[in-house]
Amino acid sequence: MQLEFNRNLSKDEINQLPIFRYDGEIVQVEGQSGLRAALKSLKREKLLGFDTETKPSFHKGISHKPALIQLAGSEAVYLFQLRKLPLEEELVSLLADPGLIKAGVAIGDDMRFLAQLYEFKAAGTADLGDLARKNGLQVYGLRPLAADLLQVRISKSARCSNWNNATLSSQQVAYAATDAWISRRIYLRMLELGLNMQL
Repeated sequence: MQLEFNRNLSKDEINQLPIFRYDGEIVQVEGQSGLRAALKSLKREKLLGFDTETKPSFHKGISHKPALIQLAGSEAVYLFQLRKLPLEEELVSLLADPGLIKAGVAIGDDMRFLAQLYEFKAAGTADLGDLARKNGLQVYGLRPLAADLLQVRISKSARCSNWNNATLSSQQVAYAATDAWISRRIYLRMLELGLNMQL
């Protein structure tokens, strides 16, 4: 049976959807006190939207380390700039917690890159693309999943910006927060639709 939400929308069809930009609370985590407060809040959640951003490389053979981690809870999105807050045990323990679901697209790759900065074993991860494939959906990326399951369009205009900047632009902040928030919403929408969430 063809599922009514299982649509492989064209680029033009996606561009006609209303644009979604997260407009809730965004916390740019600063210093150890800010880190502790953020983790205290995030550890109360059962589900987090997850994403990372990395400065793009336009030259073959040159790559960059992750610059930003985004974690979206039910009431706020937290941004961790790794040039200001290096990845250490406190944050890693959250990423390694099997009882706290972290949902994102290609999340395994992101976690592997983060583990090169501070060795840890990720747990509690839910790859939205893998869940889509398992359930027979036709699309697997964040933008097409948002279009198909939530009927919204998310902007990718800031994707290739410099995420290593000491200060992120307002456009970068909104983009990063939206990607994490929409990941959480897609996971919740999959639950609402009764999809098989076991990987």
